[in-house]
Amino acid sequence: MASGSTTAEPGGIERAVQLLKLLATAGKRGWALTQLAEATALPHSTVHRLLRRLMHERLVVQKESDKWYALGPLAFELGLAAMAAYDLREHCRASLSRLAEEVGDTVYLSVRSGSESVCEARHEGPSPIRVNTLSIGSRRPLGLGAGGLAILAFLPDAEREDIIATDGRRICEEGRLTEADLRAAIDACRRQGHSLIRNRVTLGVTAAGVPIRDTLGRPIAAISVAAIDDRMREERVASLARSLHEHAREIEGSLRGRPA
Repeated sequence: MASGSTTAEPGGIERAVQLLKLLATAGKRGWALTQLAEATALPHSTVHRLLRRLMHERLVVQKESDKWYALGPLAFELGLAAMAAYDLREHCRASLSRLAEEVGDTVYLSVRSGSESVCEARHEGPSPIRVNTLSIGSRRPLGLGAGGLAILAFLPDAEREDIIATDGRRICEEGRLTEADLRAAIDACRRQGHSLIRNRVTLGVTAAGVPIRDTLGRPIAAISVAAIDDRMREERVASLARSLHEHAREIEGSLRGRPA
């Protein structure tokens, strides 16, 4: 701890980390002191004391607008420093290459960037008819495309509603669908565990995707498979979804391991 702070109480580090994890799920909204106390089953006084220490270290800030607490600038700086050790593409490369060989079609890695998804990697399978609907580095609003829909569907409800309120019109215009269609696709994705996009972004193409989650269970990315409609019958989509989930769990396990 920085100078001026007291010695950590027994279990103080674990409790502080618990608070940071909760704040990480709230985004810019933050959490109220009473909410944090209820979620951690800790006395208000203990939560308040830990929050003051975390604020002293710039890991937490208290917003002026409503006095709720949110992650501070040091949390962002530490995240940037850790990015090199936890490069998502490195953790995904071998798994996605194997997946492309197994299914024969094009496999994509889409990473969340605010209210958009960015195509970070593309692996082409051996199928003679290949579908390249995304270029590496291309961006789309969350909800447009199989990867972005898989991310949007599994965000916390309030965060998902904020994105729909802000970007829903753009998603619907570019995807040629209504808001009711978008919400139905989100509900289906949550119910089935995978997204499915048919003839929306690219005519004649069907894609399925599943989210990749961080240690807090939040979707940070997605992997998807795209192919011509004739190769994406209902039975095959079910099989692809199982393969996607298996590889997503493998990637998540790699992310939770120690960095190389």
